[in-house]
Amino acid sequence: MCDTMVAGPKATKSGGLLFAKNSDRGANEAQYLAFSPRATHAPGATLRCTYIKIPQASETHAVLLSRPFWMWGAEMGANEHGLVIGNEAVFARIAPQKQEALLGMDLLRLGLERAKTADEALDVVTGLLGRYGQGGNCGHLGKLEYHNSFLIADAGGTAYVLETVGREWAAERVEGFRSISNTYTIGAKFDRASEGLAPLALKRGFTKEGAPLDVAADFSDRLRSTLGHGIKRWCRTTDLLGTSKGHTPQSLISILRDHGEEAARNPDWRPDGIMGGGVCAHASWGPIRQFGQTTASWVADLAPGRAVHWVTGTSSPDTSIFKPVFFGSGFEGAALPDFGPVPTDRFDPATLWWRHERLHRAVLEDYAPRLAAFAGERDRLEASFFERVEALLAGGGSAEEAGRLSRTIWAEAAEAEERWLARVQAMPTRRGKSGSLLYRMHWRGLAKLAGMPA
Repeated sequence: MCDTMVAGPKATKSGGLLFAKNSDRGANEAQYLAFSPRATHAPGATLRCTYIKIPQASETHAVLLSRPFWMWGAEMGANEHGLVIGNEAVFARIAPQKQEALLGMDLLRLGLERAKTADEALDVVTGLLGRYGQGGNCGHLGKLEYHNSFLIADAGGTAYVLETVGREWAAERVEGFRSISNTYTIGAKFDRASEGLAPLALKRGFTKEGAPLDVAADFSDRLRSTLGHGIKRWCRTTDLLGTSKGHTPQSLISILRDHGEEAARNPDWRPDGIMGGGVCAHASWGPIRQFGQTTASWVADLAPGRAVHWVTGTSSPDTSIFKPVFFGSGFEGAALPDFGPVPTDRFDPATLWWRHERLHRAVLEDYAPRLAAFAGERDRLEASFFERVEALLAGGGSAEEAGRLSRTIWAEAAEAEERWLARVQAMPTRRGKSGSLLYRMHWRGLAKLAGMPA
């Protein structure tokens, strides 16, 4: 479903902060990159979020967001001050609210628009949560309600994990590295909590009088967390983060592309069936796996005076290219790349997301050899992007130069994907290697639903 990570200054090669997320949603639920400029608002103005209206703030910060096409909020994003937030669905022993309120994705965007630092964002999100609550359908085509957890971080190196149950919450300050997934991860050690959290656990019989509160042990719906592989993926990202004391954006990209231990052992692995512990998710058959498709990926490289966001703007980080966007401290006024038209859940080759989907779905027809047909070139191209970005940063490049470089790189990435699509489409599918009948039926159904040509 989703995985979010942070590596603080003590865990990165540069001494800055790195943030990364895979956003997993419905396979046809296109996601897009959206920019909203800084703005001032008249007294008494209101804001329409996904479902409800709330009072607008007097001033909102410029934000760059990765948004599911149909909602106001975002799965992940950054603001002009170097604040980044990602969210996760989490499942508690207390049912989530069905009545429409703020979605977790709305809370994420509101935090970015109204706060400058991680500490401020924590106050903004928890304050809005307490006032308006969280609730309503979070699913694109089906019904899905859930509580939310968040990873909030800033360019100064401060980061928090925030986990919620209804209007109640607990927050843990991050030291070193940390990841979250679709399960509660805060135990008995946390830095802040709402006044009602411990009484709620006691009232529901999740803990005993005098016993210390353990958020994960007391509130987790272990069955749903296990079925969604949240626990397994959290363990996987934690293990992978622990393999290095000097993380780079490239090392976090490699984690976002990870398919789990089974794929690492099997060179002919394909994403057919149960998701398991893979961080990079591809939709497949089954009631759980159908929801688990990585629809966008993001790695933020942040430090005072440094704000480079490596984004795909497309599904499936293994078949995508991470491209730089200069946005935030040190790059005020940098022109953003052209992200193209806003997609919907219907195939539209004019949009970035659906153009890439042709390549992604062609690869899935015979995964291992088709990915191998361009993975080496993908890695070399990305390496050249990083070299050029580092050269610009080392030379003190201007915002104008940064914007020009970013737009050039995005154009090169688009050209590369067209080459790879032609290469993959020319490859025959190996007999017996196109996946199970259920797998093939599921993807044919998705293509039909989206009006995607064969």
